[in-house]
This record gives sequence, structure tokens and C-alpha cells, in this order.
Amino acid sequence: MAQFLLQTSWMIPIYGLLGALLTLPWSVGMIRQTGQRPGAYLNLIMTFLSFVHGSIAFTQVWDMVPQHLEFHWLTVADLDLSLALNLSPVSLGAIELVTGMSLLAQFYALGYLEKDWSLARFFGLMGFFEAALGGIAISDSLLLSYALLEMLTLSTYLLVGFWYAQPLVVTAARDAFLTKRVGDIILLMGLVALSSYGEGLTFSELKTWAATNPLPATTAALLGLSLIAGPTGKCAQFPLNLWLDEAMEGPNPAGIIRNSVVVSAGAYVLIKLQPVFTLSPVSSDALIVIGGLTAIGASLMAIAQIDIKRTLSHSTSAYLGLVFIAVGLGQVDIALLLLLTHAIAKGLMFMSIGGVILTTSSQNITEMGGLWSRMPATTVSFVVGALGLLALIPLGGFWTFQRWSNGQWEFPVWLLTILLIVNFLSALNFARVFRLVFWGEARGKTRRAPEVAWPMALPMVSLTVIVLIFPLVPLRWTVWLSPAPPLVHSDPLIASVAMPLILLAGVSGILLASSMELRRLQARPIQVTTRFVQDFLANDFYIEQLYETTVVWMVNLFAQFASWFDQYVVDGLVNLVGIATVLSGQALRYSASGQSQSYVLTILLGVGLVFLMAVGWWNAF
Repeated sequence: MAQFLLQTSWMIPIYGLLGALLTLPWSVGMIRQTGQRPGAYLNLIMTFLSFVHGSIAFTQVWDMVPQHLEFHWLTVADLDLSLALNLSPVSLGAIELVTGMSLLAQFYALGYLEKDWSLARFFGLMGFFEAALGGIAISDSLLLSYALLEMLTLSTYLLVGFWYAQPLVVTAARDAFLTKRVGDIILLMGLVALSSYGEGLTFSELKTWAATNPLPATTAALLGLSLIAGPTGKCAQFPLNLWLDEAMEGPNPAGIIRNSVVVSAGAYVLIKLQPVFTLSPVSSDALIVIGGLTAIGASLMAIAQIDIKRTLSHSTSAYLGLVFIAVGLGQVDIALLLLLTHAIAKGLMFMSIGGVILTTSSQNITEMGGLWSRMPATTVSFVVGALGLLALIPLGGFWTFQRWSNGQWEFPVWLLTILLIVNFLSALNFARVFRLVFWGEARGKTRRAPEVAWPMALPMVSLTVIVLIFPLVPLRWTVWLSPAPPLVHSDPLIASVAMPLILLAGVSGILLASSMELRRLQARPIQVTTRFVQDFLANDFYIEQLYETTVVWMVNLFAQFASWFDQYVVDGLVNLVGIATVLSGQALRYSASGQSQSYVLTILLGVGLVFLMAVGWWNAF
């Protein structure tokens, strides 16, 4: 039975799609008598079955040769478009993470959206979301992965715009969709170019192809940059990082998935594309620059936010920036560890703040306080999730950073500097949020806040236990995607001081946040310089305003010019031809005398004129 489930593990994403289809009678209002919950339960059952199926298959795939399945979708002449799947410990581990987080988030949604009038529609969209994520996890085809990424973009649009009656939600969904589309279009260009240079469109062939088919320097650089664009949008990296901040307008259960495994899906595709980036140092350097700028910039943005969701969404972009750096350095298994550590810890933190939002009916952290005594389970979940992300002993973040800096990998001084800054600012941000939300005296919005109901508490406590025992699980951290050991080792001196310094940075951030003055809305800084810095960070470096005055202005200008050209040039020429036809017809009607001899004479004169012109043209040659 277990072997059969392993062989059919390629069907796991279909569970989510089937669950979405089963909810349709309730989602579209065909069934009203039973309420919305039966549709939600059906989708939840399908997600549970996918999790069980994936768990059994994951336990069977260890120490086995990866299995490749190929389905020929379209074969015409020399064109063979195949949909390839890869069943390996990495792919089944990724799909296990997807189904597990989706199961917890959907169970959490039963409590969070208990009174929502369209609960079945939300669960149907979550099933569609899960199907796309699961397909990306096991896909070995560039073509199939791109199609699934497009499904992911559509799912993001629908879930962010779930409460479509609110104008701000509609704007956020539109911006998230269009921002991701920018990266998707450039990624499609890269995939088309790659298919013209390579033998096939599978990730498993990329390493061999990259080693045996060198490209010209310019071609390799442009190819690598185009392939980076898609994951840049999916992972909310600079300059396509603003959509994740706006996507927080959607329901929090969808935010749990979006900030844990959805952004990881783009980075997962980036990891599998890593052999292409070795063809040109330009693409590798671009990954490092994009990741470094996002990691530091997003960490700075986070410490100035007062919306509890946005404080954590910017942190998501920052940690995904570290993944970009790891891929740029060719350290793909470090990137996988970063993804796994971040996904479970950030999912737990979003479950915690979801409970805070539901019980206080507020997202403004300056209006909260004193929740630790009223919501102990929620408080513990936030603390455990924050410590799981920071490089503080003994949770998962510490072991991930320790593996990165233990001297087995290239670990330059600039990388240590980035990790120090990110760990310090993340610790400062998480401790600041903890003090404002959970510590201190209760305020107006938190005096009567109860603990969350059991449908929310059960997945939250379960994920808390997972984060706590994660470092103790004897996982075989083998270098799955790059089995050869690193060729360049770190400086022993840097390796010896890296982890103590990273630990010190995290502790320093917590101590600074514990001692700094807590500024509420009525206590904004009076000093012009301090106020400017705060506003500069809180408004995301005014990147949105910069886009409005540059890119958006140019697009609007081009649209206005195109409208003018269409109205006065294209339509003008068409109207001119029409008017000329009407006028000539009106003029010619007076030459119709009704006498046949005049018509014959006109024809003869015309034929003669044509004959003379033809003879003259012939004599000229």
C-alpha cells in the first residue's frame, strides 16, 4: 500500500483541486439550506487526505533514486511539449510542507472566518491555491512550473480581493496581480529563450546543459536576469516588493499561507534554476544585490510600521532576500534550509497575530497592550515563532545560520555584515511588537480580549510544538541539489566569530527594543530629522511615490499618446477615405447621362489610355 501511494504521489495536488470543485455548489449559491460549512468541510477533508498521502510517500522516498514521470502534452513536428514531474525527497518534502501548512491554515480559518457569509468560496480558493503550490513542488518542467506560477498569481488576486466590497481591498488585489505579472512576463521571455538553447524544458537537465553548452557572455547574462525576474516578483523582492505589503488586506488565514509557502514557491523555482545562473557572474551578482538590498531595506521598513500585519510582511521579504543571496552564492541547500525554517516560524507568527486582530478588532499595535495575561497561548506562539526566526539558541534559526557560517561554505565578510544587520533589526522589530501588543498594561482595545477559540488554538498550538521540536528532529541535511562539496571554504577566523557575533546582534536588538521608549500615536517625534526618518521608513522609502512619478507617469503618457494617435490619425485616415468616397460618388452621379454611346466612348478612351501607358512603359525598358 505504501509503495502504491509513493507511485501515485504525483496525484497529491489533485486533492486540492478536487476540493475546490466540491465546494462550488456552496460557493456559487446553488445550495443555501445547509449554510456554508459543508463546502468548507469537504475541502478540508481533501486537504487532510493529501497530507496523509504525502506523509506516507515522504517516508518511503528516502534513499531512493528520484523518479521522473513525463506526460507528452503536445507533439507537433519537432515541437514536443512535455509535462515532467520529479518525485524525490526534496519535492515530496516540499509538497508535505505545502499540504501541512494548508491543513493548519484551513482549520484555523474555521474559527477566524466563522461568521463570514462566503466561507465556502474562501475554502474553494484555498484548495485552488494548494493545488498550484503542490504542483510547483513536484514539477520538473519549466513549462508546467510557469503555468502553475500563473495559477498562483490568479489565486493571490482572488484571495487578496476576497472582501471585494471594500475599495482598498480591490486596489490591493489589483496591485498585487499587476506587480507579479511584470515578473511573470519577463520570466516567460527567459523560458522561451532557454527552450531555444536547451534540449528540453526540465529542471533536471539544466545542470548537464549548463556544463556542456556555454553561451556568449551577453546572452548568458540576459538569460539569467530574465529568469530572476519571475521569482523576484513572487518573493516580493526589490523592486517588486510592495505587493506583499498591500496583500495584507486579505483574510489572515490566506496570509498564513502567503507568507510561509507561497513566497517560498518562487524561491523554490529560483533554486531549481540555479545552474543557469552559473553561466554568467552578472546573474549571480544580481541575485546577491537584489537579496542584500531587500534584506536590509525590508528590515528597516518593518521597524517603522504600526500595522501588525505589515511589520511581519516586510520581515518575510527580508528573509527571502537571504535566500536570494544563498542562491547567488550557489549554496542551494542553505537556501532550502532558510525556506523551511522561515515557513514554519512565520506561519506560526501569523496565526498568533490573527488571533490578536480577531479579538481586538484592530491591526494598530499602538492601540494594544497587556495581552500576555489574557491570551497566553497566543503570546507563547508569537514568542516561539519570533525565536524560531532569529538566530537564537536552541531553535531552528540558530542551526540554519550555524550551518551557513560553520566554515564549510563560502562566507565572506560582507555576508556576515548583512546577517548581523538583518538579525539585529529583526530582533528589534519582533521585540518592539511584543512590547506594544503583549506586554505592559491593557488598553482600550485589549481589556476584554479573550483567548482564541479552539479551532484557532489547535493549529496554533500544534505549529508551536513543531517549531519547538524542529531542531531535535533527526533530519538528514544532505546536499540534495548540489551533492558536490563546496570548492571554496570560509576563512577560519570568520567562521569562528560568525555565530557569536550573530547571536550578539540578536540579543542586542532585543535589549534595545526592551529599553527604548514606546511611541504611541500621540507621541510622534517633534524633531524634524527624526520625524523624516520615521516617515521615510514607514512609507517604504517612498518607492510607491517614486513609481507614480516615473513608471506610472510614463505609462499614462504613452496611453494618452496612443489614444490621441488612434483617434486623430488612424480614425482620421479611415474617415478621410470614407468622406472621399462619398464625395467622389456624389460628383460622379452627375456624369450619368443614360446614353449608352457615351458609356462605350468612355470605356474605349479608358482602355486606350491604359494601352498607351503600357506601351510607353514597355518602350522605356
